Amino acid sequence: MTDGDHPAVEDPVFERQWTVRFSDSDPFEIAHYPRIIDALHQTADEYVESIGWPFWTMTDEHGIGLPIVDVGARFHQPVRAGDVVTIGMTATVGDSSVRFEYAGTVDGELAFTGYEQRVCVEVGGESSIPVPDGLREALMAD
Repeated sequence: MTDGDHPAVEDPVFERQWTVRFSDSDPFEIAHYPRIIDALHQTADEYVESIGWPFWTMTDEHGIGLPIVDVGARFHQPVRAGDVVTIGMTATVGDSSVRFEYAGTVDGELAFTGYEQRVCVEVGGESSIPVPDGLREALMAD
């Protein structure tokens, strides 16, 4: 299933639940779009931690980072305060980049899709570097 610009995630390598809080929503109890972007980022954060490469370890122990160079989302239906959203994601590894694709569902219905395009850089560096073999293997293991 696709939504045009952002394909829905099939066979996710990682899933998590996000309960939309009242503080995540507007007066109409619809989740603010920045909170959905935060939920996507939190999913990536939990995923890289689950494969043994938390972002802080990348920086502190390996001297690299994966900053976001492009991000996007498409909203298919409102996500409301109290909804439990299942966020699934996939990871595609390039030579010096990683792309995370996401799909959020509520009660099995597609609510949003999104992506983060990240590039691998050395801490303090200004240009991309190849994704280290250990990180590449961990990202591709699922």
